[in-house]
Parts: sequence; structure tokens; C-alpha cells
Amino acid sequence: MKFSESWLRESVNPSLSVEALVAQLTMAGLEVDGVEAAGPRLSGVVVGEIISVEQHPDADKLQVCQVMDGQQQVQVVCGAANARVGIKVPFAQVGAILPGDFKIKKAKLRGIESFGMLCAQDELALGEDASGLWELPLDTSVGVNLVDYLNLSDNIIEVDLTPNRGDCLSLRGLAREVGVLNQAAVLSQDCAPVAATIDDKVVVHIKAPEGCARYVGRVLKGLDLSQVTPQWMQEKLRRSGIRSLGPAVDITNYVLLELGQPMHAFDLSKIDGSITVRVGNDESLQLLDDSTVTVNNETLVIADESKALALAGIMGGSESSVGQHTQDILLESAWFNPLSIAGKARYYGKHTDSSHRFERGVDHRLQVAAIERATALMLDICGGSAGPCEVQESSEHLPTKVIIRLRDSRLSQQLGVDLAAQDVDAMLTRLGLILLERSSSEGIWSVPSWRFDLTIEQDLVEEVARIYGYNNLPTSTPVMAVELKASAEAMQSPKAFRSQLIARGYQEVITYSFVDPDLQKIVDPNVCGVSLVNPISADMAVMRTNLWSGLLATTVHNLNRQQSRVRIFEVGQCFIPDDGSDSNLTQALCIGGLICGSRTPAGWTSSKDAVDFYDIKGDVEAVFEQTGLAAEFVFEVKKNPALHPGQSAVILRKGIEMGWIGQLHPKLQKHLGLPPSVFLFHLNFNKLTEVRLPKYKDVSKFPEVKRDLAFFVESSTEAQRLMDVVRRVAGSLLVELKLFDVYQGKDIDNKGKSVALGLTFQHESRTLTDDEINKAINTIVSELGVHCGAELRG
Repeated sequence: MKFSESWLRESVNPSLSVEALVAQLTMAGLEVDGVEAAGPRLSGVVVGEIISVEQHPDADKLQVCQVMDGQQQVQVVCGAANARVGIKVPFAQVGAILPGDFKIKKAKLRGIESFGMLCAQDELALGEDASGLWELPLDTSVGVNLVDYLNLSDNIIEVDLTPNRGDCLSLRGLAREVGVLNQAAVLSQDCAPVAATIDDKVVVHIKAPEGCARYVGRVLKGLDLSQVTPQWMQEKLRRSGIRSLGPAVDITNYVLLELGQPMHAFDLSKIDGSITVRVGNDESLQLLDDSTVTVNNETLVIADESKALALAGIMGGSESSVGQHTQDILLESAWFNPLSIAGKARYYGKHTDSSHRFERGVDHRLQVAAIERATALMLDICGGSAGPCEVQESSEHLPTKVIIRLRDSRLSQQLGVDLAAQDVDAMLTRLGLILLERSSSEGIWSVPSWRFDLTIEQDLVEEVARIYGYNNLPTSTPVMAVELKASAEAMQSPKAFRSQLIARGYQEVITYSFVDPDLQKIVDPNVCGVSLVNPISADMAVMRTNLWSGLLATTVHNLNRQQSRVRIFEVGQCFIPDDGSDSNLTQALCIGGLICGSRTPAGWTSSKDAVDFYDIKGDVEAVFEQTGLAAEFVFEVKKNPALHPGQSAVILRKGIEMGWIGQLHPKLQKHLGLPPSVFLFHLNFNKLTEVRLPKYKDVSKFPEVKRDLAFFVESSTEAQRLMDVVRRVAGSLLVELKLFDVYQGKDIDNKGKSVALGLTFQHESRTLTDDEINKAINTIVSELGVHCGAELRG
């Protein structure tokens, strides 16, 4: 919210500089985002009056004006269509400096000398109007410096309020805070009742009291809306970031900023009968921004007897909007339940100043005062007559009075400082709370209607801390007896696995836990992800059940930006419903990875070969090596809906499933527009953390014995199956086993394929004999023949 310093000081004027005021507001929890000057750098610009106007002898679109600058009469050549005798406008004298460091000099236009410049709003960077000269009020003193007249030495302050402080979305609320912080008197706005001079009124019906518990309407007739909004009001609105749109709109905006009560004005002649506050019924409504929305049955609308007139608390409709020729209006001031407005503005894409305030909460006792204030301003500026206020409310749906007990001991314990009870009472009283009862140990307080964020004792503790000053509270290091639990060395943290993947060329990414429902369904069709009640967007509407959705989306993003080689991984939570129920979730920490593109980075020594299944399998095996128990992990062929049927494997540890690895399924690859060589893995971290503790072991001084064996096996026989048999029967002398070749060619079509294994034997305390080695080899060959149908190649 933006506001001008001078406007705030009209209500409360502490002896503080703007810098000190800004620091005080920030420390009180009303964070100031920025401070800027109210106007651009100007000099030499005064209020001038046009004395005479003559047509330029040599130019149809130029006029020669005689201008009084307060001291002398000056000749100025002007091309504005609205230049005429008697108007008062900004006059930049010779030597004046305008925005952009534009200096005004004496000039000659079509042979006629011009000593200065008559200015439009946009030329002074003080508005958007470029249609002609900026006409100032006729009672403005001629010759007065424009900077002084408009108080351009003022400052514009922008505060960024937290959602719970909706009471400070107005000058009244901010002044109240500054007054409390400085123990200064606050001048309240004049909201005295305006007597009705006519009997006209519009009957109001509230059919949705749970959403709108109070509605106040007032008929104003005989208005002259062609009147110009007073300069002082235009300037206050401009400095608050609001453009002047005519007196009716300006006054409602002014009251919104001044009091914090959103209002709306309807053209009375366009209202059919009575006003009804109800929910929509899938009806069409054209709004003030000329867009058309279909109002569903969860949205409040203001309607007459034949049509919807406005989205309640958000935006009015164009059909009933007030125009320059409108003479009779209906002023609206209502209280809407924040829950009935929350999310609606975002749903329709219509975030407004009104919805911003109603979503955070508006004082439910402010509506009549606001309409009285707006009525007085309207009659003062536009004339006319006012009817009586029509007030309809449902008292059982209005907020109830909140009573809070504040214990002195609780306050001291929370703040770490003992404050005198009378000082605390004074702070809370200045905040508007009413002391109902005071004992030696506690106070009972009634919360004012505008502080809807105060509900429990802790809220009052925070208020006292805020007003006393956070920087005044003592600081100390908490002391407590803590029994430090031993960390299990046999459990590994994610850090080691992260480091291993990074060392192998991967980059860690962090993606949203909310993913696209369509992509999630394709990646993991067997699990129904938990849907969000209020998603950020349609493509972030479900909780992820694995990490592949985010990794694939990241890959698409990178490939679309000419990053052809991608190696990424993520460590994050996955959310899996138990028994298909959203209420019971298993949150599993997982590690997922993806590679695609070339095997090595581009370089003069690099090949252009694309990655394959064994590249990512090697990366995963390197991760398993960090546990010291790599032999416990087994890859078994198994189909996964997201992976290629011929290159998909489940990863088991001690027979328990703990992950997947494989190539992306061609259908999914085509759907996402990805290249064919995309490979992924997914591991359950909770089943990866168990590691073997390092233990010293002597390195054998005796030589190793190596043997290479090649076997014919059927094409369907897995190499892992052969290696499992070898490890089982080779005995303790086998210290290393490697698969170093798989060959399948025309000369062995009838035999399937050739699998070559490298075996290393070694004893810790002696040299092995040929008999020992040959015995082990014969056992291995025999067992492979029995269990795998393997035949030793000659």
C-alpha cells in the first residue's frame, strides 16, 4: 500500500524525520518497502493565468498567449487546444528545469518569440493526461511555485503488510499505529451523519448472510458528476498509485484509502427494483474492465430483480456503472466474510484493491461511518440530495466480540522482561483494547472490531513486544539440559550420495512438490496423487508420487534452451497415498536422476556417442558403492509403465524393491518431445542409508591369480544370474568378479550369446596352487552348466 507522508501527518504528526518514521514502522512489523519523492525534480514552474489569446499569424495550430506569472505579463506561444482566457495552468519560465533535465529556453516559433512553456500533466510527470494544458482550480493564487502549491516536497511511503494486518490498509489504521508507537494524539476523520433530505431508498435483501452479514445502501440524487475532483483529492490518490476517474469513483477510492472500507457506486437509473445479495447461478456478467465472466454458485453477487450487477467485494459491472451524465446513484458499503471472498479474485483473475482488503478482513462496524463520509464528500463536490441509509444485517453472522485473558507471568516468561502492569495496560489501551477487569496477576481485555487478528493470549504478548520494541527486549542464550543422542554410524546421510553424483557430472535440481496431473498420470498411472484444494495453477494441482515428473519437466525446459546434454538429479520427498486415501500419506525421501544427450561433454577429445542404459546403471552402481554393500543390490528385468519395455529394471536390496532404472517409454518420450536417449533412475533413500562401517584389513602380500572364462548361454539368460551362481560356489578365494564382454554374432546364432567373466583369486596368507584354482574353476563351470545351461567356450 502506498500513501503520502503529508496525508499521514494530517492525522498524527510525531516529531520524527521520514527516515525515523520508516524505521519505526518497520520495527513495529509494518515493513516499509520503499520511500520516494512525491514529484519529479522541478524548478522555475509557477501557477500562471492566461490573460489573452490570439491566433498565431503563420500557424493554424498555434496561439499566442499573454500569461501573468504573478510579477509580470509574459508572451508564450502554445499549441494546446484548451488554451483560453481565464484558466490557470502550470507555467515553466525561462530557465525552468522539467523532468528529464529538460531546460526551458527563450525560443522563436514561426517568427513569434516565446518566453516559457505552458504545461500539461504528462510534461511535468505528475499525471497521465496529455490532452491539453493542465487546468488548475480557479481559486489558485497566481505566481505561487508549483512545487509548493502541490507540496511536491512530500514523500510517498510504500508498506508491505502481512495478511493478518488488514486493519492497516488505510490511513486511519496507519495513523492509529503511529499514534500508539509515539504516544501521540490521533485526529480521527469526520464521519458525522449526513441528514436525509429526500425519502428515496432502495430495498435490500440478503439471501447469503454467511457471506454478507451487513449491507448498507444510500440513494443520492441530483448530482453533477461533470464536476472536477478537487486537486487535493486527486493528488492524494495519485500519490497512492490511483488514477483520477471522476468524482464518484474518486470519492469511493478516497474513502477506501482513508478508512479502509471498500465502496461502490451504482447508476440508480440502471437498477431494476430492489437489491439482493445472493450467490451466482452460472450467469454472465460484464465487468468494469470490459471483460465478461461466468459467475458460479460459489461466488457472491450484488443483483437487482433481473440481473447481476457486480461481483461482491471484487468488481462492479459495466451495465450499472456510473458515467459523467449520471445524476442519481446508489452508494454501497458492505461487510463480506473473508472466507467468502478468499480465492475468488484469483479464480476470476480480478485482483483489486477491494478484494485485497475483503480477503484480509474489514472492520464490521465501519460500513455506516464510511457511507456517511462518502455522502458528505459527494454532496460537497457534486451537490445533490441524500436519502436515508438502508441497513440490512444478519447479526448472528457478524463477528462476535473477542475476550482475551493476559497473565502477567506469561508475559514476563515470553518476553524475558518484567513490565509494570500499568505500562502494559497503557499500551493495550492505546491499541484500542478495552480493559474489562484487572487483578494483581492478569487482565481481561476486549478486542476492538478492527483487530480481527487478535484471538488468543499469545497475540497480546506479541502486541506488547511490538509496541515496547523488539530491539528493547533483552537477548540471552537459552540454557537447557539436552541429552545428545548418538548418531548411528551405520546410517548414511544424503550428502555422500549427492557428492558421488556430482562427481560423475550430475547437477542437483530442486523442483516443486506440486506437479502437472496429466504428466503425473502418465509417469505413475498406478498411483493416484493427492489433489490440492487450492492449487497455485492448473499444472501444479497434485502432489508428486515420484521425482520423475519434475525431472522430465526440467529436461524439457533445458532442451528447449539449446542445452542438449542433461545430467540432473534431485533429492526430495514423494507423497504416496495409503490405500488410495488422501488422509493417510506416506512421505518417502527419494533420489531420482536423469541423463540424456552425449556421453561426454563437447570437446576435441570427446566422442559424439549418446548415453545408453549402461551409463546410468554405472552411475547408480557408483552410488551403491558408497554403502560398502554394493553386492546387496540386484537389478532384475521388470516392466514399468514409464519405462521402455526392453530396457527397464527393478532394483532390489536383500530381495526388497527399492527403486527403478531404465529408458523413458517411447510414448512418453514422444508426448514430451524428448530425444530417444533419455534414461532415468529412482531410489528410495530410506532403503539406501544402511552402510557397512569401514574396518581395517591387511592387504595380502601374495599374488593374485586371474582367469577369464567365456560361456555360451541362451539369449534370454541374464548375466547377473551367472554371476550370482559364480559368487555362491567359488568359495572364499574369489576376491573379484567382473563381466567384461557380452557378444552375440552370426557365428553363434545357434548358441544364443557369449558372456565373458573375469575372476580374480587370492589368499591372505599364502600363494595359491594350480590345483586350488583348477578345482574352483571346475566347480564354477559345472554349476553354471547345471543351473544356467552355460557351456564353456573353447
